[in-house]
Amino acid sequence: MLLLFTGVFFVHAQKEKVKNQPYIDNRLIHLGFFVGMHIQDMVLRNSGYVAENGESWFAEIPSYAPGFSVGLISDLYLNRYMSLRFSPLLAFGEKKFSYKEANSEQTFSTQVRSTYLTLPIDLRLNSMRLNNYRPYILAGVYGAFDLGRKKDQPILLKGTDFGIQIGLGCDFYMPLFKFCPEIRFSFGLLDLIEKDRSGIQDKQNLKYTEALSSGKSRMISLIFNFE
Repeated sequence: MLLLFTGVFFVHAQKEKVKNQPYIDNRLIHLGFFVGMHIQDMVLRNSGYVAENGESWFAEIPSYAPGFSVGLISDLYLNRYMSLRFSPLLAFGEKKFSYKEANSEQTFSTQVRSTYLTLPIDLRLNSMRLNNYRPYILAGVYGAFDLGRKKDQPILLKGTDFGIQIGLGCDFYMPLFKFCPEIRFSFGLLDLIEKDRSGIQDKQNLKYTEALSSGKSRMISLIFNFE
C-alpha cells in the first residue's frame, strides 16, 4: 500500500512526459525472462546430540556464497493495479556448513551444492505509472525441487521444499521492452535436513546429521526482469 500512495504522490508532483509502450500493461498475458544473483542460507537448530564417544557437535552457516538464477515470466493481467505472475526458475548455488565440537578444538566443514527448480506463483501489486517507471511489490508461494542431490554426503538435504516469498521492484519502460530490477526474499517452511541416512557409506558422518534438529531454507535474490 505504501508503494501505491507513493506512486500517487509522485504522479501529482512531477510533470507528464512521453511514455514508452503506453499500452504494454493492458495485455491479458505478457511474457519475459530474468537473470539474477542470490545467496542461500539456512536457519539451523542444533539438537545437542551426544555421540557414544562423548562428542557433541554444533553447526552454523558462517558465510554465504553467491549463486546464479535464470527463469521465465508469464504475467496475467487482473486489473490496473494487480497481476498474477508465474515465474519458474533454475537456481544454482551452495550452502556451507561449519561444525565445532563442544569439548575440544575439533572443527569440520562441508558444503552442499544445489540446483533448484522453483515454481512460484505471486500476486503483484502495482502503483500508478509515473512517466516511464512504476514501483511494485509482490507476494506469493513456491515449491522447489533439488535436481542435483548427491546422497553420499556428510549432510543431505531433502529434495523438495515449500515456502513463501515477498519482493519489491520497479518497472522501467524502455522503447522496446520493460526492464525491472527486483529484490526478493524467500522463506522455506519445511525442515530440509534428511534424517534417514541408511545409504551413507561412511557411518562416522552420521554424527553431523544427528547434531541438527532442523534446518529451514532462506534466500535473498537480486533479479533483473526483461518483459
